[in-house]
Amino acid sequence: MALIKRQANDYNEENIFWVTMSDLLLGLAIVFITLFVVAMTGFSQQALQHQKVQMEVTQKIQEQLKKADIQVEVDKMTGDLKISDVELFELGSYVLSDRGKALLNKLAPIYINSIFADKELSSEIKYIIVEGHTDSHMFAGVNSKDEQFLRNMDLSLKRANAVADYMFKTGYNKEYSDKFRKILVVEGKSFNEPILINGVEDFDKSRRVELKLKVQDWDVATALGLKK
Repeated sequence: MALIKRQANDYNEENIFWVTMSDLLLGLAIVFITLFVVAMTGFSQQALQHQKVQMEVTQKIQEQLKKADIQVEVDKMTGDLKISDVELFELGSYVLSDRGKALLNKLAPIYINSIFADKELSSEIKYIIVEGHTDSHMFAGVNSKDEQFLRNMDLSLKRANAVADYMFKTGYNKEYSDKFRKILVVEGKSFNEPILINGVEDFDKSRRVELKLKVQDWDVATALGLKK
């Protein structure tokens, strides 16, 4: 009889253990789901805020470019500017032409001043990226695909660097120079991102320099308010 009673007690203790573990696991699951929902909500809000910032900056840039009668392709959502190499360089060269310098003399001050004039907006901008692109035309006498890629990479990077270098020489508000230097990034893309028209590369459009804005990164800790 005592044995039966002891077995019953052991059974009850075991049941209590599993009930406790089940409650704990359920509690952890609820906490995880809550954190996930909060994080995703934070992500949505942060993403919307970033999009809003980019669109506001883009609108300012577009308005100023229109006033100055500068014809440049602008992405309305991101603020990315596409400048044809035809406007900047001679074919195969990375030295800015007189025409290219004249264009940047007008464009760069508008672009830089529009970004930094509003402190709240500019604080959200993490990088200004000057990005060079080539078309997929091959260099004469070069048969290796790897060498073709690298030659175009070198050309695209030198063109982007030429544009970035000249931007500092234009008449933008020099009070922004420190900030501009801190967030400026120069990149070369070779022929990795061609412009396609009906599935066919447009060589003239593919040869370009883009000015891009990247807003501050988002992460879960920020969304949860764990860091700022």
